[in-house]
Amino acid sequence: MLIKTRKSWDIPETQATPEHLFFSRRALLTGAGAIGGALALPSPGAAAEDPSAGLYPAKRNEAFKLDRALTPEKVNSAYNNFYEFGMSKNVTDAAAALKTRPWSVKIDGLCNAPQEIAIDDMIKRMQIEERLYRHRCVEAWSMTIPWTGFPLSKIVALADPKPEAKYLRFETFKDPKVAPGQKQVWYPWPYVEGVTLDEAKNDLAFMVTGAYGKPLANQFGAPIRLALPWKYGFKSIKSIVRISFVAEQPKSYWEQLQASEYGFWANVNPAVPHPRWSQATEEVIGTGNRVPTQLYNGYAEQVAGLYAGMKQERALFF
Repeated sequence: MLIKTRKSWDIPETQATPEHLFFSRRALLTGAGAIGGALALPSPGAAAEDPSAGLYPAKRNEAFKLDRALTPEKVNSAYNNFYEFGMSKNVTDAAAALKTRPWSVKIDGLCNAPQEIAIDDMIKRMQIEERLYRHRCVEAWSMTIPWTGFPLSKIVALADPKPEAKYLRFETFKDPKVAPGQKQVWYPWPYVEGVTLDEAKNDLAFMVTGAYGKPLANQFGAPIRLALPWKYGFKSIKSIVRISFVAEQPKSYWEQLQASEYGFWANVNPAVPHPRWSQATEEVIGTGNRVPTQLYNGYAEQVAGLYAGMKQERALFF
């Protein structure tokens, strides 16, 4: 008989929130108005043309639960940060222009098994599962989402990193013809993010290929994105085309733009305010409720050991 002990981050299935909704009540109302206009689920160009669609919904991993209701799919699908497709939160229509097949992910750098693997081959090989995760944005709002995918540690094992590899560097697509935001040359495209090798091997680090029991919609970062639930959402890079094993700490997209506000670590910490607003509380999108923010977004039990011995200074969180 399996006896489960509820952990601090466990959330009831009825309470999950999606990605990329702004905490401002006015912005939320604006997004809700947009939802009423023209919402298609799944979004245009997503699951209908996905060769792996038959693998969804995947079996849920019951070790990953929630203490809040799932964010409604309609809310999540119509309110996302994806600057490649514009500064608006409602990028569903714009993101539909991204062709997610054919798509492959290049794995290279300091590893013994560099390769390029087609996304559908990767999905089949990695044996996807569903997990319920918190999502905390640096803008001080939060959600809970039913992601489908596989642990990032499987990519690490596939690549077989060399001893000198200390970090993973992620890179998204670059195609200004379909992503109008990438025509803005003052931004450091393509979007780049990074984690330490130890962070990548932590079981919470998750490669996402689906949500809400379906292949990932374009506005969520199709066909494959990252989910790091103990870090602020900007670390969870979308539409990945390359994963490189490197010796030096990568400089991420937001670090290049404003390192004093968006640093490498970006671990959720209510005690460390953003330079322009508090992180002590968060609005749970879709509920109107504001609740206290938890250290590491409620996942301290799983990840605090990654930072043992490190000075708990601002740089660790921004």
